[in-house]
Amino acid sequence: MTEPRFFEPPKGLSAQEIIALTGAVARNDVPPERRINGIAPLDRASPGDLAFMQNQKFAHHFAVTRAGICLTTEKFAAKAPAHLALLVTPAPYRAFVAVAQKLYPGALRPSSLFEATGVAPSALIHPSARLEAGVIIDPAAVIGPRAEIGAGTVIAPGAVIGPDVRIGRDCVIGAGATIVHALIGDRVVIHAGARIGQDGFGYLPGAAGHGKIPQVGRVIIQDNVEIGANTTIDRGAIRDTVIGEGTKIDNLVQIAHNVEIGRHCVLAAHTGISGSCTVGDYVMMGGRVGLTDNVTVGAGAMIGAGAGVIHDIPAGEKWIGAPAVPAKEFFRSVAALRKLGRGSRDGADDTAGGER
Repeated sequence: MTEPRFFEPPKGLSAQEIIALTGAVARNDVPPERRINGIAPLDRASPGDLAFMQNQKFAHHFAVTRAGICLTTEKFAAKAPAHLALLVTPAPYRAFVAVAQKLYPGALRPSSLFEATGVAPSALIHPSARLEAGVIIDPAAVIGPRAEIGAGTVIAPGAVIGPDVRIGRDCVIGAGATIVHALIGDRVVIHAGARIGQDGFGYLPGAAGHGKIPQVGRVIIQDNVEIGANTTIDRGAIRDTVIGEGTKIDNLVQIAHNVEIGRHCVLAAHTGISGSCTVGDYVMMGGRVGLTDNVTVGAGAMIGAGAGVIHDIPAGEKWIGAPAVPAKEFFRSVAALRKLGRGSRDGADDTAGGER
């Protein structure tokens, strides 16, 4: 049995083409016709691969790498082994990604898992649904009444699109995803198992139990958003839940009802955003960040992994910790605790050494 490769083998690029693409400058007499046919980390690269170096912790791999070409900075170029063909750039990883995108365009956007075109015979399409030309519907997908799907969109196996949902052009809806009560823009990628538009978590406590609050809003996902596998986005209760243009959401993220997230935000895995929070443009959240309800996070703010946010965060600030505080305040507290801990240990040593 041969080992499968899941992406089409690249056609390759010459050193000259990489220079034109990235603006890097050749060092160590790189032959302009030298070709690379893949990408790899320094320690696994072969003579046909492109690698990159921009972090001192990988210096031992850099010294012995067999990469055909390596992207690096001026700082590390001076320490490179003589045999290594170098392309020097201020941002090696950014250049590396640009080359990877050129080599592997198929990895940028999921395609039909059935490698099909058109509508699979086993897909269930309601007669009132509207599909533009070029839509691909894989086996066992379900498209509900009056749903509208734009040209070039792929609906993967087992996905469910509810009544009146609108999905724009060139989108991908992953296997087993469910989308209800939602309006989705163009070029949106929703990965496998995501749940979009289900009830928000709203109950009114009372003596007779918890009364359910009707959730009558929608989810609106703007253009160029990407949503990771098994992420959930609840529809609004009395207003819409909104995900702004270009925002990227990792796997296993929970976004509650009435949340508004701005443009070009990045949310890492296990982040949880409670109801009615507002997140500005270009906000970044590390893994396992939690926001309590009705919090506002200003544009450009950065929240460190594991932070528990219970207060508004001003625009452009960096917060960390649980409960979250400004980063400078957090690190001052850590330093003070360490100093206090050292003092306690010193005092214990003095006592142990005294007379009894």
